[in-house]
Amino acid sequence: MSFIAVAQQLGSGMLASLSIFVLTLVFSLPLGLLVAFGRKSRIKPVQWLVKLYISIMRGTPLMLQLLVVYFGPYYLFGIRISKEYSFYATIIGFSINYAAYFAEIYRAGIEGIPVGQYEAAKVLGYSKAQTFCKIIFPQMVKRVVPPVTNEVITLVKDTSMAFVLAYAEMFTIAKQIAARVSSIMPLFVAGLFYYIFNFVVAFIMERIEKKLSYYK
Repeated sequence: MSFIAVAQQLGSGMLASLSIFVLTLVFSLPLGLLVAFGRKSRIKPVQWLVKLYISIMRGTPLMLQLLVVYFGPYYLFGIRISKEYSFYATIIGFSINYAAYFAEIYRAGIEGIPVGQYEAAKVLGYSKAQTFCKIIFPQMVKRVVPPVTNEVITLVKDTSMAFVLAYAEMFTIAKQIAARVSSIMPLFVAGLFYYIFNFVVAFIMERIEKKLSYYK
């Protein structure tokens, strides 16, 4: 089986993997910031709940979380699971998982800002919202780009875990084709796609990091 023929058959799977990747980032990046705010909240019950959420998301396998999100509505509320729900469950599972990791990255970035900058902003008459948006957030973004890049690269590879919910992303389709034609070529093509995808992501994130290196 030729390389081009395999690549053509994997086309739909590539789009599926790409959709998981993009939608997960769209939801998890802002959600992670909200979780980080909750983690730093002065309201103790909120802080404890957020800490528990982060602990569960980081302390249990992503595969298990996907299964809980998928089967949870049925076993908890008796809601029948449709075939289309596998895609939504995949996005929900990935988003809440990665939001926990991004939240801790954001928190570290925020806490890395010198306290003196908060005090200076207060002297200048800035509100807390203005201080964060105009002073803290731009510096935080610069600090968190490298660790966020690592998580984004991991996300590219983790998209293959959607197979546990019977969602036909690229790796699942590659395995099906490999079994049907008794050839390792589909798996090789899938691996090449992941490598190229990660290379592009790393290149883009590196350009962003250099763009933000305004101190140099």
